[in-house]
Amino acid sequence: MAKYSCHQSWISMMKSQPSLYEQDFALWSEKMADLIAAKRFEDLDIDNLVEEIRDLSKRERDRLLSSVRLILHHLLKWDHQPEKRSRSWQITIERERKNLDLYLEDSPSLKRYFCQEWVNKMYLTARLDAMKDTEIDMPQDCSYSLQDVVERALI
Repeated sequence: MAKYSCHQSWISMMKSQPSLYEQDFALWSEKMADLIAAKRFEDLDIDNLVEEIRDLSKRERDRLLSSVRLILHHLLKWDHQPEKRSRSWQITIERERKNLDLYLEDSPSLKRYFCQEWVNKMYLTARLDAMKDTEIDMPQDCSYSLQDVVERALI
């Protein structure tokens, strides 16, 4: 009986030890890549691999939407504080527009998030950010089109 409980304690201890994934993500990633390259699929940490692959897609989407939000934020400031327009705001808008092009070129499937619905969603956060920056009450509803985000001239 004592042998059994000792064995159980060992199993419990092993289960409570953090996995390589939890301890050192970089090393875990390298190990998973090596296992895939060696076609040792049975040794893969499938659950965490699935999670990480899904997170990669989400990170790409988030980068795209972050650029949309930044453009909207700066368009709001540009439109509602003409006396404070700066080269910095213009550069931010131009840089983020280039980023949009790069993200969509690298991952064309992201185009499904690049639509008016997502512009409207990102506007909510951009509006709050612009209101904090400017201390001006910004319009509740988004008046910017997808086309405005992509190419509206800054005059």
